Amino acid sequence: MPHDVTMPQLGMAQDAGRIVAWLKAPGDPVSRGDALLEVETDKATMEVEAQADGFLTQVSAQEGDDVPVGHVIARISQDADNPAPEPPSETPAAEAPQSDALPEGRPVTMPQLGMAQDSGRLVAWLKKPGEPVAADDALFEVETDKSTMEVPAGVDGFLAATLAEDGEDVPVGDVVAIISPAKPDAPVARGRKPGTPPPAITPPADPVEAKADTPGPAGIASPVPVQRDGRVLASPKMRRLARQEGLDLARLAAAGHAQPFHVSDLESLRAICTPEPTTQPMGAVQHLSAEASAESFTEFLAWAGSEHGLTDIGAHLAGFAAQSLNKDAPIVIGVERHGAAQAYRCPPGRSLSAVEPTDESPTLLLRDLRETRLRGLQLGAGAVAVLTLTAQDGSLTITLECTAAQLAPDDAIALLTGLAGRIDDPLRHLL
Repeated sequence: MPHDVTMPQLGMAQDAGRIVAWLKAPGDPVSRGDALLEVETDKATMEVEAQADGFLTQVSAQEGDDVPVGHVIARISQDADNPAPEPPSETPAAEAPQSDALPEGRPVTMPQLGMAQDSGRLVAWLKKPGEPVAADDALFEVETDKSTMEVPAGVDGFLAATLAEDGEDVPVGDVVAIISPAKPDAPVARGRKPGTPPPAITPPADPVEAKADTPGPAGIASPVPVQRDGRVLASPKMRRLARQEGLDLARLAAAGHAQPFHVSDLESLRAICTPEPTTQPMGAVQHLSAEASAESFTEFLAWAGSEHGLTDIGAHLAGFAAQSLNKDAPIVIGVERHGAAQAYRCPPGRSLSAVEPTDESPTLLLRDLRETRLRGLQLGAGAVAVLTLTAQDGSLTITLECTAAQLAPDDAIALLTGLAGRIDDPLRHLL
């Protein structure tokens, strides 16, 4: 029997997750426990495992897509050529009239407490309709095959509606309650009706914000954890966005913002890192380009992976770029591929195995656009010098954009010449 793969809920306040990468391709055989994909939320990035043996089929979400919790994103079938599922029969509106008008507010959904969980049993409501609730208050109890736990409200407000009764089984991701910012005039309390679609929720005019995004009282500074090792605490998503925009998270810590940092702190970081207006003109943008053979680099990547187990293409590119800069000290290179960003710490020398992922801010960014339709670009200088790789007709074009303050002209020429030479003849990097 086919097994649905759904977007898991990695946190109680999570409504959706972003697919970072599929680790299996459609049609690939999978075994129970195999990593299928990587999912990213504001607080974590983790691998989602297969819960059945079979073949990965009917993949309906792509890398970079944001998918609501509980939505089916693929299926594990008994054969690789599994046909597309028939659309579910829709119940006519006349058969399931919605007599109760739902109040405006923030929906609370049935959480996913395990990767193989499709639904949860609502054991008991711990708050009554109309009662005030705080973000940390336990709202109801949920029971699955493996555990029973309390689900917090997630936001401050009033319990305006309960849409399931004690003892009812609710599919993961379905709305079970509504929390409104103001006390409701007529709270709604009802159970689920078999065959009825999930209720349509109208967001409030003044949305209820999650507690984590609510600023504290004016004039009261939040405590800032002191990191003895100098590391800044931030969510994976916040780190990725900061790297993409060339923003330094340490600036937030120095300004006294509370750690760990989340996406809600991004605007504050942008404001801190925005340079003050200056009367001096900005340096002219240096735009250089070079060409190299795509075949030699592709063969090198295959050889490095099969013979030495070095399969991280981003690490190879970072190592080549760092060596072309010819620095005596370690350098951090950021690499963007397939919409994902990763920084690498590159020590002096030619050893690619010594290149390691890091959370540090990069001093140079490399965009790998070889698998896109772009053939060239001219975007101007960014917060750091930017290298871009594009491909056409068996050759690679390497573009460097920077200011003289970021790279002196001689250094820019040496960097581009060295990188083009290493990509054209990868063995040069190893000799």
